[in-house]
Amino acid sequence: MGLALLLLACGLSCRNDNPQATFEHARRTFRHGDLIQSQQEAEEGYRQFSRRSPEWAWKFRILEAECILWRGMSQETIALLNSQQTQPGERNLAIEALALEGVAYADLHRFPDAERTLGRAEQLCAATDLAVCGNVIQANGVLAVERGQSPRAQKLFRQSLSFARAHADQFLEATALLNLGLTSLGEEHFDEAVDWTDEAYRTSRALDAGDIAQTALGNLGWAYYNLGDADKSLELSLEAEKLAIRVGDVIDQLSYLNNAGYVYAQKRDLARAKRSYEGALELAHQIDSKRHIYNGLRALALVSVENGELGEARKDSDEAIAIAQADHNRLDELYPLLVKGLIAARSHDRAEAETIFREVEHDPHANASLKWRAEHGLALLYEDEKRLNSANHEYGAAIATFEAARSSLQRNDSKLPFSTNAYRIYDDYIRFLVMQGKTTVALRWADYSRARTLAEGLGLLAQGASSAPPPLNAQQIAGRAEGTLLFYWLGEKQSYLWAITSQKTSLFTLPAGSEIDAAAQRYRKALGGPVDVLASADADGRWLYRTLIGPAQTLMKKDAKVFVIPDGSLNNLNFETLLASESNASEVRLSEPNTLERNLHYWIEEVTIANASSLRVLDAARAGRRTSKEKRDRGLLLVGNSVAPNDKYPELPKAAAQMESVARHFPAAGQRILAREQATPTAYLASSPEQFSYVHFVAHGTASRLSPLDSAIVLSKIGRSNTAPSRVAASGTGPLKVESKSESKFEPTAGDAENDSFKLYARDIIRHPLQADLVTISACYGAGERAYSGEGLVGLSWAFLRAGAHNVVAALWEATDASTERLMDKFYDELDKGATPDAALRAAKLSLLRSSGFRNPFYWAPFQLYTGS
Repeated sequence: MGLALLLLACGLSCRNDNPQATFEHARRTFRHGDLIQSQQEAEEGYRQFSRRSPEWAWKFRILEAECILWRGMSQETIALLNSQQTQPGERNLAIEALALEGVAYADLHRFPDAERTLGRAEQLCAATDLAVCGNVIQANGVLAVERGQSPRAQKLFRQSLSFARAHADQFLEATALLNLGLTSLGEEHFDEAVDWTDEAYRTSRALDAGDIAQTALGNLGWAYYNLGDADKSLELSLEAEKLAIRVGDVIDQLSYLNNAGYVYAQKRDLARAKRSYEGALELAHQIDSKRHIYNGLRALALVSVENGELGEARKDSDEAIAIAQADHNRLDELYPLLVKGLIAARSHDRAEAETIFREVEHDPHANASLKWRAEHGLALLYEDEKRLNSANHEYGAAIATFEAARSSLQRNDSKLPFSTNAYRIYDDYIRFLVMQGKTTVALRWADYSRARTLAEGLGLLAQGASSAPPPLNAQQIAGRAEGTLLFYWLGEKQSYLWAITSQKTSLFTLPAGSEIDAAAQRYRKALGGPVDVLASADADGRWLYRTLIGPAQTLMKKDAKVFVIPDGSLNNLNFETLLASESNASEVRLSEPNTLERNLHYWIEEVTIANASSLRVLDAARAGRRTSKEKRDRGLLLVGNSVAPNDKYPELPKAAAQMESVARHFPAAGQRILAREQATPTAYLASSPEQFSYVHFVAHGTASRLSPLDSAIVLSKIGRSNTAPSRVAASGTGPLKVESKSESKFEPTAGDAENDSFKLYARDIIRHPLQADLVTISACYGAGERAYSGEGLVGLSWAFLRAGAHNVVAALWEATDASTERLMDKFYDELDKGATPDAALRAAKLSLLRSSGFRNPFYWAPFQLYTGS
């Protein structure tokens, strides 16, 4: 992560024919973020104008030194500032020079020199209110960061922020905001860090301060890594690294290399992770940055343990510990010490491993992540020693520590990705419980890990609830749901399927999650054509059926109702498309991929399927429906056929026809239709959507893979005609064309009101409660493209369920206009006859499957039903 340094205040007018003009141009170049160009201009200015006066010599020298310091070259900064034969005559120049020198000493961990230098600067500021004194406050904050004094650093950065705002100094304000984000990261207040850093990004963009902006991107990358969003972290880190290379910012470049390495390590690409760490460490040695040398050694030690290179791991961790001890920084010492515990465990020195893990766990300087990692290490150690009661205790302690950290996050959309940080703890604990024969307890923990965020958002669990999962009667839930429940857990080494009926719960062991994930991704791609997967007897489609469904096949009768509770990549797999046969269960389980199977067909022809996020949320949904005695009218809120907001989202020429087709299934008195100019996000939110039992959108949809709650339904821009909404016109012919719009380019902010006023974001949907029996999103990727480990579906469908909708129909991929119109018309016909949403959707799909033109699942499979509240 990058560290914002300091600014030089100038506030001078400039002309094009004097040293002032040259200085101002170099200064603007620095603020724009082109550090190398600014350094060259300052150096040239010094050569050209230094003889005119000592003040001009110092102005250009200080600017040159600042460029060098921002590039991470602290030794060179000190040498340059000490190269002048005289001291600055002007007080503000002396303060600037001392502040820069103090930060350089701090970066080199020459702390006594830094204290002495900054003390002189404070004396000069004692009797004045010069704007440049804000630099000294911030420099002391940098020193506190390097000394591991995060609370003191945060206090100083808050002071510098107040100073900057009092003096209308936006550049200092941007760096103070950036550093507040940095100290929040150090305190593990990750969502707070995102807020500070996002504000720094916006402020720096307004100033066109390129180096601060790229530093903000990199720091956000590290924050999102710690929040559990590895994909977003990697994109931000790689983008920021390119910018850092372009402007010559070495210190940020090596930070982003380290960030990327952590992501690669999490993805188990250890070779690439090691290359990133080694590149970062090499750069850190070039500029002699003790902080970044330590970071590189710590990271390399950890990846060496994962690679089984214990000698290298021991060497690197010892060097990192030596740096931390020299700085008297106990927190920094604990990270490589934890690595030494892992080394001892791998070396079967169990006594040493236990001693180290206990030391880390109980150290008052240890933060939450160190504690839960130490407790997890102890759990694995005791499990290996067959000390089962002790292992069980430590697993519980690790989960409790993690859940306390998770509960401290202020935003639910931060809690969602943060949960992935505990994936290995839960995975190992569930495997441990299964091996002890405690399959029911394992299911309870697996469901708890799956249900937390959605359940909290729905008010089904109290915020900050105990980490111990409440009682769960899975068979009773199956009885209430009147169907068979298939609960999946994809583990690193072993996966599991719990098949649950009202009579029994059966556990089946499945292959490792990576094997299932690879097959699911291949099959998802095959469903897009051009080959018909049924006609070609697609090997992945058959293998996935045998693996995921085959073990439990005898528990499901024909036309049974099945609730799939998927995990990970299975959230993006439509189980209806899996290729079943007439083989019996034992034959299915034992058959090889090339075995001839009789009467191959799609699984939708046997069962009615709905997706759910967890057992607990599914049970709450069914209980809520049983206890509700109010007979609700079939009211419809219909939104769409919006005015194109820009060229990216063109008009949907058949939208009016689909809206008319949907509207004809409901009594006119119970309809509220928002079309054309009235179809805005504000109009939807103001229409009291909780009053309607059915909500239907006909619009473009966007899915944000990196930030699912930034997924959105695209409507008309706010600010157009505000006349009362009318009935949908009968204009237009033909079906809706559903477009695919996926946004992956990062923008930390949602954008200004004019640019984004046409997007109904998932995060806004969540904040407005619903009671709808059904929400239908006739837009592609409505279900969201990202599934966090242990959390289930995310995106637009997740948002509507969390807001309170009982069922959501949303799409996994782009469908054609003709198939969408036909499917939706048949779907509402079935609902008119009294069919439940899951049965109605199945009937609509079967009608397409059995037609002449739409047999391929590409046409009927994208729309899935999600149930959950």
